[in-house]
Amino acid sequence: MGPSGSGKSTLMNLLGCLDSPSRGQYWLNGKEVSTMEDSELAEVRNKDIGFVFQTFNLLPRLSALENVALPLVYAGVSKEDRLAKARKVLEAVGLGDRVSHKPNELSGGQRQRVAVARALVNDPAIILADEPTGNLDTKTSYEIMSLFEEIHKAGNTVILVTHEQDIAMHAHRIIRLRDGLVESDIANEPTALVKG
Repeated sequence: MGPSGSGKSTLMNLLGCLDSPSRGQYWLNGKEVSTMEDSELAEVRNKDIGFVFQTFNLLPRLSALENVALPLVYAGVSKEDRLAKARKVLEAVGLGDRVSHKPNELSGGQRQRVAVARALVNDPAIILADEPTGNLDTKTSYEIMSLFEEIHKAGNTVILVTHEQDIAMHAHRIIRLRDGLVESDIANEPTALVKG
Protein backbone atom coordinates (compact mmCIF):
# COMPACT_ATOMS: atom_id res chain seq x y z
CA MET A 1 0.00 0.00 0.00
CA GLY A 2 1.00 3.62 -0.38
CA PRO A 3 0.08 6.88 -2.07
CA SER A 4 0.60 7.50 -5.78
CA GLY A 5 4.32 7.82 -6.51
CA SER A 6 5.33 5.84 -3.42
CA GLY A 7 7.07 3.10 -5.45
CA LYS A 8 4.41 0.37 -5.53
CA SER A 9 4.53 -0.12 -9.31
CA THR A 10 8.31 0.04 -9.36
CA LEU A 11 8.50 -2.62 -6.66
CA MET A 12 6.01 -4.83 -8.54
CA ASN A 13 8.02 -4.40 -11.76
CA LEU A 14 11.19 -5.41 -9.94
CA LEU A 15 9.57 -8.41 -8.24
CA GLY A 16 8.02 -9.45 -11.56
CA CYS A 17 11.37 -9.24 -13.37
CA LEU A 18 10.00 -6.59 -15.72
CA ASP A 19 12.68 -4.14 -14.52
CA SER A 20 16.17 -4.70 -13.13
CA PRO A 21 17.37 -2.96 -9.98
CA SER A 22 19.92 -0.18 -10.42
CA ARG A 23 21.71 -1.50 -7.34
CA GLY A 24 21.43 -4.28 -4.81
CA GLN A 25 20.48 -7.91 -5.32
CA TYR A 26 17.21 -9.72 -5.95
CA TRP A 27 17.04 -13.44 -5.28
CA LEU A 28 14.03 -15.51 -6.32
CA ASN A 29 13.82 -19.23 -5.52
CA GLY A 30 17.56 -19.40 -4.90
CA LYS A 31 18.49 -17.59 -8.13
CA GLU A 32 19.95 -14.10 -8.32
CA VAL A 33 17.66 -12.57 -10.93
CA SER A 34 19.13 -9.06 -10.63
CA THR A 35 22.08 -10.11 -12.85
CA MET A 36 20.19 -12.21 -15.42
CA GLU A 37 20.05 -11.50 -19.15
CA ASP A 38 16.70 -10.63 -20.80
CA SER A 39 16.14 -14.19 -22.09
CA GLU A 40 16.71 -15.64 -18.62
CA LEU A 41 14.36 -13.07 -17.09
CA ALA A 42 11.67 -13.96 -19.64
CA GLU A 43 11.95 -17.62 -18.61
CA VAL A 44 11.66 -16.71 -14.91
CA ARG A 45 8.60 -14.54 -15.65
CA ASN A 46 6.93 -17.37 -17.56
CA LYS A 47 7.73 -20.17 -15.09
CA ASP A 48 7.89 -18.61 -11.63
CA ILE A 49 5.57 -15.59 -11.70
CA GLY A 50 1.88 -15.13 -12.49
CA PHE A 51 0.54 -11.65 -13.19
CA VAL A 52 -2.99 -10.36 -12.49
CA PHE A 53 -3.86 -6.83 -13.60
CA GLN A 54 -6.65 -4.39 -12.73
CA THR A 55 -7.71 -4.19 -16.39
CA PHE A 56 -7.62 -8.01 -16.83
CA ASN A 57 -5.48 -7.79 -20.04
CA LEU A 58 -7.46 -10.55 -21.76
CA LEU A 59 -7.32 -10.89 -25.54
CA PRO A 60 -10.85 -10.05 -26.78
CA ARG A 61 -10.91 -12.49 -29.71
CA LEU A 62 -9.87 -15.48 -27.63
CA SER A 63 -12.16 -17.59 -25.46
CA ALA A 64 -11.59 -17.87 -21.72
CA LEU A 65 -9.93 -21.24 -22.35
CA GLU A 66 -7.59 -19.82 -25.01
CA ASN A 67 -6.71 -16.79 -22.83
CA VAL A 68 -5.77 -19.06 -19.93
CA ALA A 69 -3.78 -21.42 -22.16
CA LEU A 70 -1.73 -18.61 -23.71
CA PRO A 71 1.23 -18.70 -21.25
CA LEU A 72 1.59 -22.41 -21.97
CA VAL A 73 2.12 -21.63 -25.67
CA TYR A 74 5.26 -19.71 -24.69
CA ALA A 75 6.29 -22.57 -22.42
CA GLY A 76 6.20 -24.97 -25.39
CA VAL A 77 3.37 -27.16 -24.06
CA SER A 78 1.46 -29.15 -26.68
CA LYS A 79 -1.98 -27.85 -27.68
CA GLU A 80 -3.81 -30.83 -26.19
CA ASP A 81 -1.97 -30.56 -22.87
CA ARG A 82 -2.32 -26.78 -22.57
CA LEU A 83 -6.08 -26.85 -23.27
CA ALA A 84 -6.55 -29.65 -20.72
CA LYS A 85 -4.55 -27.75 -18.09
CA ALA A 86 -6.34 -24.46 -18.86
CA ARG A 87 -9.72 -26.18 -18.50
CA LYS A 88 -8.67 -27.64 -15.13
CA VAL A 89 -7.55 -24.23 -13.82
CA LEU A 90 -10.76 -22.55 -15.06
CA GLU A 91 -12.74 -25.19 -13.19
CA ALA A 92 -10.67 -24.48 -10.06
CA VAL A 93 -11.66 -20.78 -10.19
CA GLY A 94 -15.33 -21.63 -10.72
CA LEU A 95 -15.55 -21.02 -14.48
CA GLY A 96 -15.74 -24.56 -15.84
CA ASP A 97 -19.03 -23.63 -17.54
CA ARG A 98 -17.60 -20.50 -19.21
CA VAL A 99 -14.59 -21.91 -21.08
CA SER A 100 -15.88 -21.01 -24.56
CA HIS A 101 -17.03 -17.48 -23.64
CA LYS A 102 -15.13 -14.48 -24.95
CA PRO A 103 -14.22 -11.69 -22.47
CA ASN A 104 -17.09 -9.43 -23.61
CA GLU A 105 -19.52 -12.25 -22.73
CA LEU A 106 -18.29 -12.36 -19.11
CA SER A 107 -18.93 -10.12 -16.10
CA GLY A 108 -16.08 -8.12 -14.57
CA GLY A 109 -15.67 -10.67 -11.80
CA GLN A 110 -15.62 -13.54 -14.30
CA ARG A 111 -13.02 -11.74 -16.42
CA GLN A 112 -10.86 -11.27 -13.34
CA ARG A 113 -11.24 -14.99 -12.54
CA VAL A 114 -10.04 -15.77 -16.07
CA ALA A 115 -7.05 -13.47 -15.45
CA VAL A 116 -6.33 -15.26 -12.16
CA ALA A 117 -6.59 -18.64 -13.90
CA ARG A 118 -4.15 -17.44 -16.58
CA ALA A 119 -1.74 -16.37 -13.82
CA LEU A 120 -2.02 -19.83 -12.20
CA VAL A 121 -1.74 -22.02 -15.29
CA ASN A 122 2.06 -22.36 -15.12
CA ASP A 123 2.03 -23.25 -11.40
CA PRO A 124 4.04 -20.16 -10.44
CA ALA A 125 5.53 -19.70 -6.99
CA ILE A 126 4.43 -16.06 -6.90
CA ILE A 127 1.26 -14.30 -8.00
CA LEU A 128 1.66 -10.53 -8.46
CA ALA A 129 -1.70 -8.75 -8.44
CA ASP A 130 -1.79 -5.04 -9.26
CA GLU A 131 -5.08 -3.51 -8.03
CA PRO A 132 -6.98 -6.72 -8.96
CA THR A 133 -10.21 -5.47 -7.37
CA GLY A 134 -9.96 -1.86 -8.56
CA ASN A 135 -12.62 -2.23 -11.29
CA LEU A 136 -14.97 -4.49 -9.32
CA ASP A 137 -17.91 -3.94 -6.99
CA THR A 138 -17.55 -4.79 -3.29
CA LYS A 139 -19.17 -8.23 -3.43
CA THR A 140 -17.09 -9.29 -6.44
CA SER A 141 -13.95 -7.83 -4.84
CA TYR A 142 -14.48 -10.05 -1.80
CA GLU A 143 -15.03 -13.07 -4.07
CA ILE A 144 -11.70 -12.37 -5.80
CA MET A 145 -9.97 -11.93 -2.42
CA SER A 146 -11.47 -15.24 -1.30
CA LEU A 147 -9.99 -16.82 -4.42
CA PHE A 148 -6.58 -15.32 -3.57
CA GLU A 149 -6.89 -16.75 -0.05
CA GLU A 150 -7.47 -20.22 -1.53
CA ILE A 151 -4.43 -19.73 -3.79
CA HIS A 152 -2.36 -18.73 -0.75
CA LYS A 153 -3.57 -21.76 1.22
CA ALA A 154 -2.44 -23.96 -1.70
CA GLY A 155 1.13 -22.72 -1.18
CA ASN A 156 1.51 -19.78 -3.55
CA THR A 157 2.84 -16.41 -2.45
CA VAL A 158 0.40 -13.65 -3.38
CA ILE A 159 1.71 -10.09 -3.52
CA LEU A 160 -1.07 -7.58 -4.02
CA VAL A 161 -1.06 -3.82 -4.56
CA THR A 162 -4.19 -2.03 -3.43
CA HIS A 163 -5.34 1.43 -2.41
CA GLU A 164 -8.33 -0.05 -0.58
CA GLN A 165 -7.86 -0.51 3.16
CA ASP A 166 -10.68 -3.08 3.43
CA ILE A 167 -8.99 -5.21 0.73
CA ALA A 168 -5.59 -4.88 2.45
CA MET A 169 -7.13 -6.18 5.68
CA HIS A 170 -7.46 -9.60 4.02
CA ALA A 171 -3.65 -9.85 3.76
CA HIS A 172 -1.33 -11.67 6.15
CA ARG A 173 1.20 -8.83 5.94
CA ILE A 174 0.80 -5.16 5.03
CA ILE A 175 3.79 -3.19 3.77
CA ARG A 176 3.31 0.56 3.34
CA LEU A 177 5.60 2.49 1.00
CA ARG A 178 6.27 6.22 0.91
CA ASP A 179 8.75 7.99 -1.39
CA GLY A 180 10.33 4.70 -2.43
CA LEU A 181 10.98 3.52 1.12
CA VAL A 182 9.26 1.03 3.40
CA GLU A 183 7.30 3.11 5.89
CA SER A 184 5.92 0.13 7.81
CA ASP A 185 5.86 -3.66 7.57
CA ILE A 186 3.21 -5.20 9.79
CA ALA A 187 2.04 -8.77 10.25
CA ASN A 188 -1.75 -8.82 9.99
CA GLU A 189 -4.46 -11.21 11.11
CA PRO A 190 -6.58 -11.36 7.95
CA THR A 191 -10.18 -10.25 8.16
CA ALA A 192 -12.58 -13.14 7.67
CA LEU A 193 -14.24 -13.00 4.29
CA VAL A 194 -18.01 -12.83 4.27
CA LYS A 195 -19.43 -15.61 2.13
CA GLY A 196 -22.58 -15.16 0.15
